[in-house]
Amino acid sequence: MVTGLLSLLSASAIPLQNDMAGAIFGLIFFGLYALVIVAIIGGMWKTFAKAGEPGWGALVPIYNTYLLLKIAGRPGWWLVLYLIPVINFIIVILVSIDIADNFGKGVGYGIGIAFLPFLFYPLLGFGDATYKGSSTGGF
Repeated sequence: MVTGLLSLLSASAIPLQNDMAGAIFGLIFFGLYALVIVAIIGGMWKTFAKAGEPGWGALVPIYNTYLLLKIAGRPGWWLVLYLIPVINFIIVILVSIDIADNFGKGVGYGIGIAFLPFLFYPLLGFGDATYKGSSTGGF
């Protein structure tokens, strides 16, 4: 009976070790994900402040998109275009390019904002770029 109990305990130790590795991986992944989110929010906050908009707007989900449209110089009704699949992908790229243009940056920087916001928003917000205003009209 003791032998059977020992074999049962040793067999259950293997899944316990795998669970521990999964937990450690999960904590590391969560930490990196949290850093990415903090970088995006911090960069957007500073970008909004540079453009004369409230920085706290970066924390409010739909309002931050509205502010991005405002900074890009696009009309507010474009917010509806973010709800249409495939079209929203194009709109994100166009708005990102307009934001980069309004801060004196090029098209490549705008594409960087669209695809790597955790790098480009902090660079834009904490960097030396200044908001030049909207060149597309919009609001």
